[in-house]
Amino acid sequence: MDEPLFVYTTFPDEAAAGAVSRVLVERGLAACVNLIPGMRSVYAWQGAIEEAHELIGLVKTRKGLAEQVAAAIREHHPYDTPVVFFLSVGADGPTTEWLLGATGG
Repeated sequence: MDEPLFVYTTFPDEAAAGAVSRVLVERGLAACVNLIPGMRSVYAWQGAIEEAHELIGLVKTRKGLAEQVAAAIREHHPYDTPVVFFLSVGADGPTTEWLLGATGG
């Protein structure tokens, strides 16, 4: 049986976050995407230290879809190099059933 997976990514604004999230859910690549506003990021980029206000996108999916989720994020994301972290998680039975059912697992 496939296992639950969180995919962590960030977005520059609500519009981009909503658009990418809708693609993921509509394609059955994610059961849900939690969008968390209000994050301030300080990061290294192309030899400089940058700062930006961003939103966190926490994608609820399954391990078997990891690469497809990453590809869809890269395809629809406004950043040249969006961050995509895979975070293995456990879940209770009902949550796992919902997740697998929503993503065709």
